[in-house]
Amino acid sequence: MARVYQTASMGEAHIRVAIVPTRGEADLLVHRVGSWGLAGGDGLWFITRDKQDATVWIFPCSIGMADVCVCFIDHYAEAGWVKPHRLQGRFSH
Repeated sequence: MARVYQTASMGEAHIRVAIVPTRGEADLLVHRVGSWGLAGGDGLWFITRDKQDATVWIFPCSIGMADVCVCFIDHYAEAGWVKPHRLQGRFSH
């Protein structure tokens, strides 16, 4: 289950993430869910304000500094990796 905390410090983050506007630029398509129970895999994120509850801490940054490019989408069925990536499984780990 992907419980994500957004940190204000790059040094504190587990993964640097660039938020991109189009699917064509994305490595990962993400759908935000409203509860822990709906979060799953790498593509269904529950955003938490409590870092102790998170499975991963992210830091939003530019594409050039990012470990992964993410595009937020409206439909949960389309969420997931667009292509193979070295971070597969890391968000839900």
